[in-house]
Amino acid sequence: MGSRDSNEVGIGSRLITDMVAGFYSRFIPLYVKGKLLDLGCGSVPLFHVYRKYVNDITCVDWENTIHKNKFLDFECDITKKLIFKDGEFDTIILSDVLEHIPNPEFLWTEMARILSPNGIIIINVPFLYWIHEKPYDYFRFTEFALRHYVNTSNLKLLQLEAIGGFPELMADLFGKFFQYIPLVGKILSISIQTITKIFIQTNLGNRLSKKSKPTFPLGYFLIVQK
Repeated sequence: MGSRDSNEVGIGSRLITDMVAGFYSRFIPLYVKGKLLDLGCGSVPLFHVYRKYVNDITCVDWENTIHKNKFLDFECDITKKLIFKDGEFDTIILSDVLEHIPNPEFLWTEMARILSPNGIIIINVPFLYWIHEKPYDYFRFTEFALRHYVNTSNLKLLQLEAIGGFPELMADLFGKFFQYIPLVGKILSISIQTITKIFIQTNLGNRLSKKSKPTFPLGYFLIVQK
């Protein structure tokens, strides 16, 4: 489950945050290893999940981040050549970062360069999702764009999954709208997301979510190997 601290996660983003957290909780134990780079780490929300699977952690973010982090190891512009050596990291985490990079092709090239042989990159990106962290929100990527970046970086795609479908999308949109209604907005936002979370666990809700994911994804989660 994602954070319930409204300073970290807005009330209208709880459902998608929970889904993303679920993906990382599911796959980090299977793939994370060795020396890890949390790239664009923000406030390092995944630290408690991956720390026991690695022997070294490096947290990096850029100076314009709105998520101040006292545990930051390096502050650098991740849109430019990274300061690390070739093949330095066994695992790279890139969570909700790629859409904020004005030249994503270059970052893919850099990640491939600093990744060790057989190393793993774990990434999530939004798709049908509101503009955030203005003015540093540049792109939304389809699954086809993500596959293209993997192939052109000479990497191998191990896993690509859509995050949510039509029910989750509508809950996210209404949750973000309702939260601004005076007096009752926060309760309405939490309620619609909670009801949707219960609904998609039913047979009907699960089928509707799965059937609509290819067309109406909230985002994507992928695992890539060098």
